[in-house]
Amino acid sequence: MIKKHKMRILVADPIAEEGLEVLRKYAQVDVKLKLAAEELKTIIGKYDAIVVRSGTQVSAKTIKSAKRLKVIGRAGVGTDNIDIDAATKKGIMVVNTPTSNTISTAEHTIALMLALARSISKADSLLKSGVWQRGKLIGTELRGKTLGIIGLGNVGSEVAKRAQAFEMNLIAHDPFVSVSYANALKVNLVTLEQLFGEADFISLHVPLTEKTEGLIGAKELAKMKPTARIINAARGGLVDEEALVKAIECGEIAGAAFDVFSTEPLTASPLFKEDRIIVTPHLGASTFEAQTNIAKDIAGQIIAALQGQFCEYAVNIPYVPPELVPFTTMASVVGTLASQLMDGQISKIYIKYCGEVVNHDCNSVKSAILSGLLQQAHNESINLVNASFVAAQHGLRISEEKDPSCSKYSNLLTLKVDTEAGITIVSGTVRDGEIHIVQVNDFWMDIVPSGGYCLLCDHLYRPGVVGAIGTITGRYNINISSMYLSRLQPRGRALMILTLDEQLSEQQKQEILALPNIHAVRAVRL
Repeated sequence: MIKKHKMRILVADPIAEEGLEVLRKYAQVDVKLKLAAEELKTIIGKYDAIVVRSGTQVSAKTIKSAKRLKVIGRAGVGTDNIDIDAATKKGIMVVNTPTSNTISTAEHTIALMLALARSISKADSLLKSGVWQRGKLIGTELRGKTLGIIGLGNVGSEVAKRAQAFEMNLIAHDPFVSVSYANALKVNLVTLEQLFGEADFISLHVPLTEKTEGLIGAKELAKMKPTARIINAARGGLVDEEALVKAIECGEIAGAAFDVFSTEPLTASPLFKEDRIIVTPHLGASTFEAQTNIAKDIAGQIIAALQGQFCEYAVNIPYVPPELVPFTTMASVVGTLASQLMDGQISKIYIKYCGEVVNHDCNSVKSAILSGLLQQAHNESINLVNASFVAAQHGLRISEEKDPSCSKYSNLLTLKVDTEAGITIVSGTVRDGEIHIVQVNDFWMDIVPSGGYCLLCDHLYRPGVVGAIGTITGRYNINISSMYLSRLQPRGRALMILTLDEQLSEQQKQEILALPNIHAVRAVRL
């Protein structure tokens, strides 16, 4: 449980009170709005988490000054205002709320489409100025028209569902969805070229990236129907605004509606001078319901991150599906144990996944192994966020293998670390949601880690060895809570693992090592 007096959360942009209430149950919450960049940089070192919206920039300089920061929460979808690379390198998780305003944005998209089709804004403006002009405000019906959706993600899919109620023909371009998914939405997948040529309405629902910036420019506008209308409630910069104005003025397309802009806030633009373009000030998420959902969802993500739990919407770590969480936790234990057993310089890391786990994306498992393995050797925080980056930075060679067959277990993870001093092997499995370490080097056994101290004794299996070790721990009043034993053959090499209530001193370990038939002694914590 997080101690309230230790954790501090900075809320740098406004969020709904419902979210603040959730945060205050776990930590001290300071709401400081409209902070200048230098002021944020000065105070960030006192906080474990920060919550921002689009107004606050979390730059690399700010992140460098963040001594305690564990998580950056973006109350919304876009993370353009956060230096994710800098956060990742420092092991700081970045989380957002990509689904909290899905319905709100989808409904706003439909509202803009209807307003375009029926010239709502122009009609409202004319009538309020004293002009009754029905004849020049002839609109168009949505029924039978083709809606082209670019990006069939959360919002795009909800727009598709709602457009069906208007009896529209639906086409979409999204190379990252399956044909079966699109078919379930009654949407035909087409190329971008086809979409531009066939659509009467085009709705954008993609993030702003190097690939999507300027997705629709003069060249693309020239391919559209003269009756086409564009709606952008996704991200500013997807459409070349200057080219769009020219295309509308010369009759290449019929109109457009924008809720987002290349620069925000925006109070002057060529877009504002054209009455066939409808503009709204980034209102996609501006409903009471969406604001409440966003605040509560980001609060939940922040608390989960501070508690060391997996976050569903972490931006800079692999997504961990619920069914893989125990396996990923076990992977961290495997890596931690290997790091305490190995000696020498790592030359190669080998990871093998066996059984049902191979049906999943194992990136999170790999990151968990590396975080456990590397944490012991680094002063900085190593976790799922930056483990792969640190491994690559240090030039570690990592190979992976997947084998769907697994004779003894339903799933098995094996880590082999090659060093100049030899090879260290640790294997683990998950059974009924419980972690089991089942192999240590040449020895197979079944250990359930308890978070306590362990003593590993590599020895010749002879009568009296166990008793002699027990005599030494008893003399020092150190209780043995459990014992695991594995041998290669009768009276041959064996590995004994004792779980202890207290840690052995170096002197006590040396006494055990001096006993007859003891080859090696290692103290670890699991």
